Amino acid sequence: MRTVIFDMDGVLVDTEPLHHDAFYSHFAELGIQVSEEEYATFLGSSTRNVYQHLKQQYNLKQDVEELMSRKRDFFGKTFDESTTLELLPGVRELVVALHEQGIPLALASSASKETIGRVFKRFDLYPYFQHLVSGEDFEKSKPNPAIFLHAAELVGTPPAECVVIEDAANGVAAAKAAGMHCIGYQSEHSDGQDLSRADLIVSDLRQLTAATVLGLGV
Repeated sequence: MRTVIFDMDGVLVDTEPLHHDAFYSHFAELGIQVSEEEYATFLGSSTRNVYQHLKQQYNLKQDVEELMSRKRDFFGKTFDESTTLELLPGVRELVVALHEQGIPLALASSASKETIGRVFKRFDLYPYFQHLVSGEDFEKSKPNPAIFLHAAELVGTPPAECVVIEDAANGVAAAKAAGMHCIGYQSEHSDGQDLSRADLIVSDLRQLTAATVLGLGV
């Protein structure tokens, strides 16, 4: 393997509960009732695609940009006020080990550029990653493979020589559709996510070493 592509939410940092709270605060403000089952289908999708769906599903009068902006207001406030948010156990060690071996790292996250920036600044991750790719730049979210293919193109690595680390069914499907190897992270917040198509599934990121990741598919 020549390149490792990380998802962000639920892989580098557990922001999913913050996103959940932000979405549901906004849903309450909009007066719509979104079930937890429907919400689970959004995991791995960009905020834009989520609100495109919600606007059509619930006949919302606001345009998508306005809806996205309001949700980000909720998320930003929660993110900035959180005193417990940390990188997931094992993440920094894995990132540093891969970086020290000269392995190009890329981020391909459905999160907005603003949210990616918040996370990378807070946890000083910029030095380790060559490219950061946001889902807001793509018309279709994961499971469409476009975001992963673009990340590989930026790094200059053939898809077959890339490993993706993902925690959502949509992300695993996108990685496999891109022709990449995939590690599925089965976290406490990914209950109900079908990661069975991943080449390797772990329940703790501390199970992963640079050698394990780079040896995938050998």
